[in-house]
Amino acid sequence: MTGEGCINGLAVAPPLFHPDAMKQKGGWVYIMTNRPNGTLYIGVTSDLARRAYEHREGLCAGFTRKYGLKQLVWYEWHDEIAAAIHRETSMKRWYRAYKTRAIMARNPDWRDLYEELA
Repeated sequence: MTGEGCINGLAVAPPLFHPDAMKQKGGWVYIMTNRPNGTLYIGVTSDLARRAYEHREGLCAGFTRKYGLKQLVWYEWHDEIAAAIHRETSMKRWYRAYKTRAIMARNPDWRDLYEELA
């Protein structure tokens, strides 16, 4: 699964957002940023709260840590992980304007949605 987990550290993650996340075979597509209209990162995970926590705390080396992408500004649930991976792959090919429109449609103030997960 793309964007999943990290090797260089284990974190105590906050509670899972989706009530049945441990039973689900689906996944989340999400967008992280460093500021409104800043650098964007699109990822996919089966545990959004844990993954967002890892990004926020800089626990995984890579693009999000390098650019300080700690704000969760958009996310979407898919019942099947394959559908989530397909959506992530598709969105990564989008022009920036399309990604920005997706964020603005659900989160026009570019609020950090991480607090909604706990």
